[in-house]
Amino acid sequence: MGQGGNDFNAIRISLASPEQIRLWSYGEVIKPETINYRTLRPEKDGLFCERIFGPTKDWECYCGKYKKIRHRGIICDRCGVEIARAKVRRERMGHIQLAAPVAHIWFSKGTPSRLGLMLDLSPKNLDRVLYFAQYLITKVDHELVADEVDRLQNGLDAELDRMEVRLLEKTEAIQTQLDAAADNDLTEERIAELQEELRQLNLAFDDEKEDISDEIQEQIDDMEGLAVGGLLTESRFRDLRDSCGEVFEAGMGAEAVLELLRGIDLDVMRDELQEEIRTTSGQRHKKAVKRLRVVEAFRKSENKPEWMIFTMLPVLPPELRPMVQLDGGRFATSDLNDLYRRVINRNNRLKRLIDLMAPEIIVRNEKRMLQEAVDALVDNGRRGRAVAGSHNHKLKSLSDLLRGKQGRFRQNLLGKRVDYSGRSVVIVGPELKLDECGLPRKMALELFKPFVMNKLVINGYAHNIKSAKRLAESERPEVWDILERVVKDRPVLLNRAPTLHRLGIQAFQPVLIEGSAIRLHPLVTTAFNADFDGDQMAVHVPLSKEAVWEAKRMMLSTNNMLAPSSGEPIVSPTLDMVLGCFYMTQALEGARGEGREFADIDDARLAYELGQLDLRALVKVRNDAASESGEDWLETTAGRIIFNDALPDELGYFNVVIDRRMLNEITSQAHDVLGNEGTAEALDNIKDMGFHYASKSGITIAISDVEVPTEKQNIIVNAESQIAELDDMYMDGLVTDDDRYQGTVNIWTEANNDLTAAVENNLNKYGGGSRSTMGNAGIGLYMMATSGAKGNIAQIKQMAGMRGLMSDPHGRIIERPIKSSFREGLSVLEYFISTHGARKGLTDTALRTADSGYMTRRLIDVAQELIILEEDCGTLEGLQIAVNPPPPPSHQERQLPPFIDRAKSRYAAEAFADPNTGEIIVERNELLTLEVLQRIEALAKVEDGEEGPEAGVVCVTVRSPIRCEAERGLCRMCYGLSLATWKPIMIGEAVGIIAAQSIGEPGTQLTMRTFHTGGIAGSDITSGLPRVNELFEARVPKGEAVLSQIDGTVTVNETTEGR
Repeated sequence: MGQGGNDFNAIRISLASPEQIRLWSYGEVIKPETINYRTLRPEKDGLFCERIFGPTKDWECYCGKYKKIRHRGIICDRCGVEIARAKVRRERMGHIQLAAPVAHIWFSKGTPSRLGLMLDLSPKNLDRVLYFAQYLITKVDHELVADEVDRLQNGLDAELDRMEVRLLEKTEAIQTQLDAAADNDLTEERIAELQEELRQLNLAFDDEKEDISDEIQEQIDDMEGLAVGGLLTESRFRDLRDSCGEVFEAGMGAEAVLELLRGIDLDVMRDELQEEIRTTSGQRHKKAVKRLRVVEAFRKSENKPEWMIFTMLPVLPPELRPMVQLDGGRFATSDLNDLYRRVINRNNRLKRLIDLMAPEIIVRNEKRMLQEAVDALVDNGRRGRAVAGSHNHKLKSLSDLLRGKQGRFRQNLLGKRVDYSGRSVVIVGPELKLDECGLPRKMALELFKPFVMNKLVINGYAHNIKSAKRLAESERPEVWDILERVVKDRPVLLNRAPTLHRLGIQAFQPVLIEGSAIRLHPLVTTAFNADFDGDQMAVHVPLSKEAVWEAKRMMLSTNNMLAPSSGEPIVSPTLDMVLGCFYMTQALEGARGEGREFADIDDARLAYELGQLDLRALVKVRNDAASESGEDWLETTAGRIIFNDALPDELGYFNVVIDRRMLNEITSQAHDVLGNEGTAEALDNIKDMGFHYASKSGITIAISDVEVPTEKQNIIVNAESQIAELDDMYMDGLVTDDDRYQGTVNIWTEANNDLTAAVENNLNKYGGGSRSTMGNAGIGLYMMATSGAKGNIAQIKQMAGMRGLMSDPHGRIIERPIKSSFREGLSVLEYFISTHGARKGLTDTALRTADSGYMTRRLIDVAQELIILEEDCGTLEGLQIAVNPPPPPSHQERQLPPFIDRAKSRYAAEAFADPNTGEIIVERNELLTLEVLQRIEALAKVEDGEEGPEAGVVCVTVRSPIRCEAERGLCRMCYGLSLATWKPIMIGEAVGIIAAQSIGEPGTQLTMRTFHTGGIAGSDITSGLPRVNELFEARVPKGEAVLSQIDGTVTVNETTEGR
């Protein structure tokens, strides 16, 4: 940091030494006070002191002796404040001189604990030392230990000699008495007594000798067992201090740890650890490797291990932990001030206690409290309970300011709020072109104000910027004229949150409109995942020339027509547009003018415009350039002629009913043939036509259009009779409860499928209106579902057939289905059963969004360094793609996508030759074009046909990012084509991020659920997001244990038959 301002090229984070902290500091903070509540000025030597951190007012000292800029740099002789700008209070730091060393919690409590690894202590033991529960041996005088051991040994020998002399004297005395007793013919009893006394004496001597030897040996063992870094309990330390206090030193807290760290020689330690790694295995080897890693990190970074212990604490500049007065006269302060205040209070109290020579136990307790206060300041809540402020909220420590989504890195450095942006609700703009958006005039004026003001001055409407600003705010007619000119060649960026993939931000050419809502082209909604039910979008203005150029060239919506994840068009028409195209290209039997013949297309169009021909009547037109089929007459309708008029001639003539699938194909084809600009124009024509004919068709639906199939009654009666039979079998004990449940679910599933088929067969009969005007094709629901505009058979089945089986809150299928449809209305019980699913749907959506976002973030963390950095890595490796892979072993496994879809966009890793003729079809490092792939596919089919499906599988070896050997990132050849453009990928493209977004973006739509089929037979099926996580984490899937839904105790009894 230093005093050198903000001019730097790179940042390196390392440990700060006490000297460095002292260098940063402008003075020591001694008092815990912040500001004087009477004068509202900072207290001297406190946390906001002006002498340390700089003046609160520009160019003015605390006492007011010096004012104005001319005194800059002078230090006031009265109050000691330097005359400077007030903003120096954002840069100047202070320091607190700690009365006792304190461990940095990041290094003591982190995983792995760096302090623990350096000292070879377990985190638990380190914790005990730091928080004054155990002693740590810091020094052992081995020479003194050896001398002391010799002394003890000699003392033991001398003591044993003395005891032997005493024993000998006593033994001789008793022996004398025994001899006298034998001479004087004393009784046998007396002799026996003397002999027993002699025996007891010998026994007592042996016991005493053993006790003394053990005691001395214990002392010797204790002394020899003393080692630097060893741990001692309180009582053990006292005993050792009394017995051999001079041979060792031990301490508690960070002081003891600091002393040990100062004594570490990193080079020696590295050599010892390398030797240990060579000679050991298992757990010891692993630990030595971990320790060596930390030691090497310290050696390379030239940080010293003792810097992990604070002896001096830096104090953040006061403007970064401000204190502001609220309306009621009370103060709001940053949590850091409270945390610093606790540290200063405890530090001052500890200094006082040390000066007063207070008892050891009191000082020790105060040191522990100081350690806890610094822990809370650095990382509150990391150890034990977090320090709470008023209203019991956890105080935000220094680590909390950096950590997580709201921390300094992710909130302020990686993502910033920008100027020149606005947001508003989006509404549909069907009149716009694909690369346009409607921007409200007032919003545009605010966004482009600097450019408008500049033009007002240049064109002479205003003399200076101030008057130009006033003029712009007056909204005079000339301002709007200039705004029109300004926005003509300046695109804007539209963004819809959440931005899950790169198509979430696109550039558009603004068109000024009245009102307050942004207008969006209906075809770009898919990319933004937007709809018009109240969604909001943000607008951003690219300011510099480079930004404008980049927005036009790379971000314009016409350059983003394909999804980067699949290469499929993402802008094809939907909803009303599909319905309109479907309606106009349908053929209607018996329509006005049916069967007429026309000389050419223009004649047919004229007949339609004159009202002689119905839009959907089948007519014959003489075939000139309309079709390349070679037939003289083309059977078509006026609607199809009009539809094809809107498309460029290069696409040919589409003489079919145009549904959603067909529109997707047309879009793909247009992109291949016409490029971006041509496709945009064709799509705009299709859009206008689709909306026009959807309106003209007058198609509408009502609930009365839905008719319950006549077969429904029979299907339900049939299913109920099967279930009655199953229940009887269960009552007779022929099937288990699980089998009955499983059977019931299967019967209702089958009935549901039969009913769906019946609804599908009757679909074209739904809808009112006379058949003469609407034709046999039916209207409304049928047309919407068949064309792919909206709705599907599953939804219509619930309206017309029955809702079917539902799940309970545990995910288990309820065996009572909902037999009613929405058309008939649900009973109270059926409605109640439905609520489980509805509630689960809502909770799932909330959970899914968070989980999906987290998964995307992890994928991006993994893949973000994958960037295209070179042309060709030159690898000879590749992946084999089978043209005719063998079928999957079970019916449950999904079929692979077609060969062409798997191989297109790749380069060949090795040449591929025709197996029959030996002709090289594709060379190594040559792009596999569509023509080449079709030739290879045709070859495989011939092979199959001749020798049956068991013939050898035909494989093509392709370059793949998995096999890329580039030193950093990937190479262009291994990656292949960019799916967003179908052109070779550019160097510098962040393909890792694209891949992560392509997986993460659809993740939000995936379900969270695990289906419980119930019973023992079927295992639960994990699908959706949990399954994706399982795959990426490469975990072996584990089944969940079945939990009982009721309380109670289970007892297992064995019967006589052994069951």
